[in-house]
Amino acid sequence: MLDEFKTFIAKGNVVDMAVGIIIGAAFTAIVTSLVSDVINPVIGIFIGGIDFSNYYVDLSMGGYESLQAAQKAGAPLIMYGLFINAIIKFLIVAFVVFMLVKNVNALKARLVKAEAESAPPPTQTETLLIEIRDALKK
Repeated sequence: MLDEFKTFIAKGNVVDMAVGIIIGAAFTAIVTSLVSDVINPVIGIFIGGIDFSNYYVDLSMGGYESLQAAQKAGAPLIMYGLFINAIIKFLIVAFVVFMLVKNVNALKARLVKAEAESAPPPTQTETLLIEIRDALKK
């Protein structure tokens, strides 16, 4: 069983996935900072200096001065401002991942095309084998 586990861990896909998860976690910190420290203040300028993270609905109707005061009192809250921040973060991450995948696919296509163009033409034996293979497929 230990040998099977070693084989599983040594496979490239598992290692690639682990690297992706680690990079994703680090990327989350960057996106969080981008949204909190860069995007929200800019959006706040256009909507009157409002910070989304302080938007909430107090279900207890306690009339608290701030989100922190309501949380300290243990009031039931709907913190929709934090939800808006999460949506902004998601959209940024989704866009960055889209751009990354798009560029990686374009790079792969260029590499495949360059490889196909630089490959020597098939020999007469290879051409014959290709014809035989295609005939057998029919």
